[in-house]
Amino acid sequence: MSTQVLVINDDASILDLFKMLLEDEGYEVYASLETIENVVDVERIQPELVILDLKIGMHQEGWVMMQKLRMYPPTAKIPIILCTAALDEVSEQEATLIDKGIPVVYKPFDLEELLKAVHSVLAPEEIRRKGDGKANNKEKSKS
Repeated sequence: MSTQVLVINDDASILDLFKMLLEDEGYEVYASLETIENVVDVERIQPELVILDLKIGMHQEGWVMMQKLRMYPPTAKIPIILCTAALDEVSEQEATLIDKGIPVVYKPFDLEELLKAVHSVLAPEEIRRKGDGKANNKEKSKS
């Protein structure tokens, strides 16, 4: 099963770009044009990463969504990448976000910069999964 990534952005063209780029990298992408009100719905998707826009519509719904994800125990440890054009709003909080392990990718972004952020966040999970797969294959070969 491939790594699942949830992308939330209110710009359909950016969502399409994320979907194409991440699927080409082998990720399974769930895309949403609006924040997901009920974090239980995120829990059901079980993403290994959430890429979240700060401003959805005219509001900063991304902040609220990020707080909900962090406060709900089943989603609290899902890595988040904040992808935003709201430089002023985020620059004041960027050090805190980085301390909490939430990288920020500013729009307009370089595709390589985005992929680097995705890979750096997901690398430990992907390595662990590959290790589990090798262990399972060894067990199968013994039987």
